[in-house]
This record gives sequence, C-alpha cells and structure tokens, in this order.
Amino acid sequence: MVVLRAGCEVAVNGWFAGETASGSGQYVNHLLAHLAAAAPGARFSLLLPAGRGQDAEALAGGWPHVDCVRVPLPRLPRQVAKLWWEQVSVPQAARRLAADVLWVPYWAAPYWQPVPTVVTIHDLIPLLLPAYRGGLALRAYTALVSRSARRAAAVIAVSEAAKRDIVSRLHIAPARVTAVLHGPNQAESAPPGLPQQEAVRRKYGLPPRFFLYLGGFDVRKNLRATLQAYRRYLEEGGDPAVRLVVAGQLPAGDSPFFPDPRIIAAELGLGAGVHFCGWVDEADKPGLYALATAYIFPSLYEGFGMMVAEAMQAGTPVVTSAR
Repeated sequence: MVVLRAGCEVAVNGWFAGETASGSGQYVNHLLAHLAAAAPGARFSLLLPAGRGQDAEALAGGWPHVDCVRVPLPRLPRQVAKLWWEQVSVPQAARRLAADVLWVPYWAAPYWQPVPTVVTIHDLIPLLLPAYRGGLALRAYTALVSRSARRAAAVIAVSEAAKRDIVSRLHIAPARVTAVLHGPNQAESAPPGLPQQEAVRRKYGLPPRFFLYLGGFDVRKNLRATLQAYRRYLEEGGDPAVRLVVAGQLPAGDSPFFPDPRIIAAELGLGAGVHFCGWVDEADKPGLYALATAYIFPSLYEGFGMMVAEAMQAGTPVVTSAR
C-alpha cells in the first residue's frame, strides 16, 4: 500500500496528459485536477515528453499543486522513442526528483523502478482478446509491461472486474491491487437544460426520438449486434419514428477489426433508419445522452465502460452487456 502524506513528492507519467480524445488522457486529466483535495500537501511533478504536451501545460496552469517537468524524448521512430521514454527516461526523472512514488496512469510501468511505482491498469484487452494481441512487437510490449506490473508497489484497477482479471492473468496478489472506480467525466457539470439539449439536437441533426450508440468502432464494441437488434425491433412492430443514432468518428475503411457500420446498416436494409452524426464534442455529450430514448452499448469486453456511467448520470435508460 502506498499512502500519500503531506510533503510527499509524486512523479506522474504524463504521456497522455492533456489529451481529451483518449480514455487514458481523460483519466489522468480529471484525477490531476482533484488530487490536491484527496492528498493535501502532496506535490505532483507531471513528466511530459519534450516537444509534446503543450495542452497538458495549459491545463496544469489551473492546478497549483502540479509542476510540469520536461523529460527528453529520444530521436527514434515514434514507438521506439515512446518505449525508451517509458522505460528509461521516466524512472530516471523520478529518481532525479527524489520522488517518493512514481505513478503511471496507464499500463506501462517501467521494469527498472528506482522509486516505488504505482501503475493503473484499465483492462487486459491484449491478453484476453485474441484479435487485439497484434504482431510480434505488440506482444513483446504486452509481455514487458505485464512483468513490470508485477514489480510495482501497487496496482490500481478501474473496476472489480478488471481487478479479477489482473489478479488471475498477471498473478498479482489481491492485496496489491486496489479497485478505484471511475466517476462520469462530466460529474462537475450541471445537467443540461432543454435549451442546451435543443442546441445539441440542431448541431448534430438529431431526430426527435432515437436510440443512441456512442463509442468506438473496433470489433469488440459489437456494433453489428446493435444494428441487428434495431432491425429486429422494427420487424417486431417497433415505432420506426424512433431511429438509431450512431455517434463517433467513423473508421476510414472497412476491415474485420474496424467494420464500417454504414456497410452493415446497408446490408441489413436499415437505410434512413440509422443516423450517423459523426464526432461529438465532449461538451455536447451530456445533452446527447439526455436526448436519447435509451443508450445501447453491447460491448464484448470493457475494463469499466465510462459511457454507461455517463448515460446513467444523464437519466437515460441503458441497455448493455454483462462483459
């Protein structure tokens, strides 16, 4: 167990800090904004790769307990540079700062740990789902970070289900893994009123009534099942005025890993029944959820499932899987 006391110095791997389009970025951004209250008196050094992370520095301007520290990023191919930065540059920086603990907010703890290290593991998708194991390089990376996690002083999981996976697949003692659940990303925001909801409706051309899918388009999201279920809903007498809205940046092409939902919808004969509204700005998501008749999310595997919590916060009924 790692306890943060007054005067404690925490070094934070900030590779994803400032990024709002990634789950890991949202995770570290929200936590850094609130850690001062959770650990009064502690200081946080946000380690940022040199030449990147300007958005993180802008955010950190409002976090008086966070110092941004630039850590050199070697001039190597991107993935090799990232690996070197995670495994060598970050622990070296933590040691130079005499940090009491290094926190890595995604599954990339360094194997060499000169200071006590805490790593957050959101899920074990590359180990659990064969389609996500990738080529030799990705499998080698997964093996490395798996071994590194076993060396960590503590591991944070984002759900009890993720904790069970970590304990069983990485063979880490349950006492060293703590489940710290997510909250909805917009927990601090007031619920959107009708004017804000109607502004979102106009911006994205939304129909008066609709079921909503919002999320990724990789194969584990199981969007084909959502489209098939909507066709069955229509075949069994469902109101065709309730359309299906599919939100998010659509894949550039069609592949087994990223199936194009537009092609599936056409194969199923759904035509104008499905509205593809494209990328949704973060600020518009609460209004989008609130407008929906129900949120549909039949994912085959999630470490947590943030969108389910966000839809529930908006008061929208949720249809999801038990995975």
